[in-house]
Amino acid sequence: MSEVRDWLDQHTGFVWVALRDPDADETTRAQAAFGLPDEVIEEARRVSQRPIIAEYDDDLLFAVLKLVEYVDGALKVGELDVFVGPRFVLSIRTHSEKSLLGVRERLEREPELLEQGPGIVFYALLETVVDRYFPAIDAMEDEFEEIEPLIFERGAQRETLQRLYALKQRVTEVRHAVAPLYDAASKLHGGRVPRVVAGMNDYFRDVYEYMYRAMQALVSLRDSIGTAMTVNLSMVTIEQTNISKRLAAWAAIFAAVTALAGIWGMNFEFMPELNERWGYPAALALMAVTAGVLAWRFRRAGWL
Repeated sequence: MSEVRDWLDQHTGFVWVALRDPDADETTRAQAAFGLPDEVIEEARRVSQRPIIAEYDDDLLFAVLKLVEYVDGALKVGELDVFVGPRFVLSIRTHSEKSLLGVRERLEREPELLEQGPGIVFYALLETVVDRYFPAIDAMEDEFEEIEPLIFERGAQRETLQRLYALKQRVTEVRHAVAPLYDAASKLHGGRVPRVVAGMNDYFRDVYEYMYRAMQALVSLRDSIGTAMTVNLSMVTIEQTNISKRLAAWAAIFAAVTALAGIWGMNFEFMPELNERWGYPAALALMAVTAGVLAWRFRRAGWL
């Protein structure tokens, strides 16, 4: 970091220093090299904070961006802290395996962009972070389309509801990465903007529109999942109602047969059919016919 400070003292232009999972000592040396305020460093060290874009002392821009990766149905959320000054960009990436080398390669292929100053590096980083939201959103939409047909499969409602709820949690987590950033990014274009990104309104307006598309996709997916969960619960209710109907139908059939058996089980003296040779088979036949008629009626009514 001392070499970076010496280079800035001896040359014009700006530098971009990228750190990955730095320890406390590396962070302290970076703070000293670029003269960063203590409160900014403390803000960067906070764990699991929401995305922000804040301006300090008119010449320092600080941003917390969430890095989203969706791998094999698992959502991984990292963090990118970016400090932008008049002659430097410091980016600190934590809890993320995906590198940002593509940003550097792109800027090196377009040196005219670098002539606009450190703000263009922040734009490129922000655009890359937002672009990486879309593969995660697409993967979650594909997963939802895979789950949706299972809603109407008998016996799969419980597992389907669990998968839908888990997917909704992941959508909410991505939304927590996008929504605050969408609100914060409005200060980067139109009206007064931070000094280090002055003159780059068009670039940041494009990124803002990308964020809007991501927000709309997430809201739509969240609503679709909510509707699917409601339908799934309705299917569970319908299945339970059908089971209740079947149980009630069989209970009615057995009740009718039991009632007939109970009548002939009474010990009255004058029951002439008890002494007839045809009495027993006739009683069984009547029970069978009664059960058959009731079963036919219940089946026509959709209860069996």
